Order: sequence, then C-alpha cells, then structure tokens
Amino acid sequence: MTYSQKQILLADRPSGKPTAETFQYAEVPVPTPDEGQVLIRTLYLSVDPYMRGRMNEGKSYVAPFQLNEPISGGVVGEVVDSKGSNLKQGDIVIGNLPWQEYSVAGEKEVRQIDPSIAPISAYLGILGMPGLTAYFGLLDIGKPKEGETVVVSGAAGAVGSAVGQIAKIKGARVVGIAGSDEKIKYLINELGFDAAINYKTEDVGKALAAACPNGVDVYYDNVGGEISEAVHKLLNKFARIPVCGAISTYNSDGADLGPRIETTLIKSSVLMQGFVVGDFSSRFSEGARELAGWLQEGKLKYEETIVYGFENIPQAFLGLFEGTNLGKQLVKIAEQSK
Repeated sequence: MTYSQKQILLADRPSGKPTAETFQYAEVPVPTPDEGQVLIRTLYLSVDPYMRGRMNEGKSYVAPFQLNEPISGGVVGEVVDSKGSNLKQGDIVIGNLPWQEYSVAGEKEVRQIDPSIAPISAYLGILGMPGLTAYFGLLDIGKPKEGETVVVSGAAGAVGSAVGQIAKIKGARVVGIAGSDEKIKYLINELGFDAAINYKTEDVGKALAAACPNGVDVYYDNVGGEISEAVHKLLNKFARIPVCGAISTYNSDGADLGPRIETTLIKSSVLMQGFVVGDFSSRFSEGARELAGWLQEGKLKYEETIVYGFENIPQAFLGLFEGTNLGKQLVKIAEQSK
C-alpha cells in the first residue's frame, strides 16, 4: 500500500516580498528507503531569512531553489524506517531536507542528535546553524575584547540573541537593536544586554550615541540598510564588522542604494567582512561543543517562536520579514514517538 504526504514547492520567483502564491502544495507518495538510507518523519522544520535569496535566480553561495521543486531547509526528524547500519528506528536526526512530511536520506546526509543535552528543537537554533553563525562570526571576525562595546542588529532573532550573550560572556558591553518593546525588555531583562534600542519608535542615531558613549568596537550586522548606516558613524579605530545578513534589503525590487562606507573604513582602519557559516564547517564540532557547554552552565538562554502545522510553513516564513518572531522561528510538524 502506498501512503501519500504533503509537500511544498516553489511556485514562482518572487519580485519583492514573497506571498502565499510563491508556494504550492502537492500530494506525493511517501518514499521508501534503499540500502544505506533511512526514512525520516519531519518533527520540526526551520524557516530562515537566507531562504529568500535562494528563491532568486543567479549565482550565490548556495544554489537557488528550483521552480516546481520542493523547498528545503533545516529539519529535525525521527527515523521511522532504516535500511542502514548506523541509524535505527526512533533515532532523532538533523539534516537539510525538503519541506515535506517524510524524507529519505542517506545515513551520511543526516546527523544523529542527543536529546539529553537539550530539547531537540534547540538543534535548529542555539545548537544549530544560528548558534554556530553567532559563534564564529562574533569570535573569529568580531574578536570582542573585555570592556569593548558590541552592537548587534536583529538582536532578538536566533542569531542576534546568541551574539549578544556570547559577547557578554567575553566581558563586552552589549547594545542590541530590535523592533518592539517586548523584544527590548527581553534583551535587557532576560538576556542581560546593557542597552537596547527599538528602531521603530526611537531615533536610532541619537539612541545609539547615548547607549555607546565610548563608540562602537564591534558591529554584528544582521540587517544592513539605514540601521547599519547609523552604527557606522560611531565606529572606533580598528573596529570590526562581521556582516552576517541584510534582511532589510532581501525583498527589494531594485539595487540597494545608500551612503558609501569606504571612507569610514579607511579613516578608522575598520575591518568589514562578510561570511556564511559554511566557511567554518571544519570547526563545527568546536562551536557546538562550546555552545552546548555554555547552555548547560546556564550562560546561554534561547527563545523559540513555534508555529504548528505543516500548512502554516509559508505563514511562518513570511513572518520573518515582519519581525513577528522572538528568537528562532520554527514550525512543529509532528510529535516525537514515545
């Protein structure tokens, strides 16, 4: 007997912000694993801002999604059938898998995770790609020193919230920029940021000057645009800028225009470096080990915004560009077997 499952395809390449019409639902058979493969039931699925870039055509650091093919991303799932020698039924794994309820993957294409260290959803957030992005971007490029001032934009998201906490662990003064009073209170009261700025209700330039009386030594840039331009004016000599994201421009129809930063970089001898987490893939075990240690010691906290139901994946994705999520945005698809 053949069972069917739901799947989400890329229906068109959006111009500007994606809409519900960007996605198409399909019913397809549940696949059967071959030798060396496992059948995985999706439990949690990650939606991330970088996926917007993959909806466009053109060369980038990762291949674009193909039209009329499943969108894919980070998935935590449960092995329900195994034709391999290393994974067995009931094991929990993580991998880059299609947006569908069941997937077949080779044993080496997924990684088993340990539910005793943290809830399994954390492996898509603080112990996964967002946590590693924060860890390597801040420590390898930002290199914060004790007593320096670190500013992070998109500070209440999965990456930004981890960046701020790691900077505090390293003894820095941390200022976050986010988009709601709820997020500002969370950054200060829960995560221990020294100050936080609501860019929707405050004059960012004036608020930054007040929050950073000694200037800015590290700016962890998640958003680009006008917010970043305001931070650039406060950069100290030898400041460092890890450029992680530019979510303010992802849905722009035209070219991203703004003030030129070259003169600022030259005058203050500033390092500005873009990166993707895959640049550090050979050291993922190091980052995961450090993050897990801080988490177990209570030095790291994390928040998740969870949308329930496969049919709500597009809604969760689109919400990223409205700033509706606090911490990591996830979609819960199914319960883990007992």
